[in-house]
Amino acid sequence: MNKIELIKQPVEKELEEFRTLFESSLTSTDPLLGEVLSYVKKRSGKMMRPILVMLMAKLFGTINDSTFHAALSLELLHTASLIHDDVVDESDKRRGQSSVNAIYNNKVSVLVGDYMLATSLKHAAHTGKVELVELVACLGQELSEGEILQLGNTGKEDFAENTYFDIIRKKTAALFKASAQSGAVSVGASSEEAMKAALFGEMLGIAFQIKDDIFDYFESPELGKPTGNDMLEGKLTLPALYVLNKLHDDASLKELALRIRALHASKEEIAQFVETVKKEGGIEYATRKMYEFREKALALLPASADEAIRTSLTAYIDYVIERNK
Repeated sequence: MNKIELIKQPVEKELEEFRTLFESSLTSTDPLLGEVLSYVKKRSGKMMRPILVMLMAKLFGTINDSTFHAALSLELLHTASLIHDDVVDESDKRRGQSSVNAIYNNKVSVLVGDYMLATSLKHAAHTGKVELVELVACLGQELSEGEILQLGNTGKEDFAENTYFDIIRKKTAALFKASAQSGAVSVGASSEEAMKAALFGEMLGIAFQIKDDIFDYFESPELGKPTGNDMLEGKLTLPALYVLNKLHDDASLKELALRIRALHASKEEIAQFVETVKKEGGIEYATRKMYEFREKALALLPASADEAIRTSLTAYIDYVIERNK
């Protein structure tokens, strides 16, 4: 049994039910909207976040209709945010596949993203729980704040890791946090249980983003992006920040880093910077940090957790840090 099968095993039946709900939520009689939604459905992937919602629901109770609608609301909000992000970043690829804006255009992408956001809020209301509606709304705020925080960081001369973690907590970890928390809330978990679920999701999400940032230092046809793609967009992530702080007296390295942030560095300069980060231990440092967050996440699981759910959640976080795309 591979890791994905192991992760899905405790919620396999419920996942099929969720997929049916997901498919039916993305339909329209309008020809263009229907066509774009069909394309989005084809790119829906492994449903890792809805699986997390359901695993957390099963950890604390019994999966119900509120669980399904919460999972769907979060997945639609996530998908809408990715469609909008690709417009902002002018990306023509999303995990190796053509982005919506590459096939259609920015106007269509923004409007379809808006449609999916509205559909997300509709399903949040279907949960019948105000707490879940608020959770989804707060997630939308955090995702936007994360993007704006990242944009505002590109011109700064500061290489603090704290700023990096603030950004990824809002941009990436917030989604995993909301998924885990909503699963617990949907089955009536206590406030303390829901908070631990939220922290588990956050630790998992931070590990996920660190892994994504490590990918940027290696060629990956599967990801559909070249080495240094983040740096082409002016982003300096954890491996680079570690090396810049380690070699804080290296004026030429700092100057190059600031040129990267200002979008003034050439591809050759970025390649040179990538090699320096690798040589000076940036990848090893980021990997150690990633495993630290794995341990923090697993420590949050209750001692009384069902063995099958614990095994599945452990496999989940191991998949996140061992994946190759």
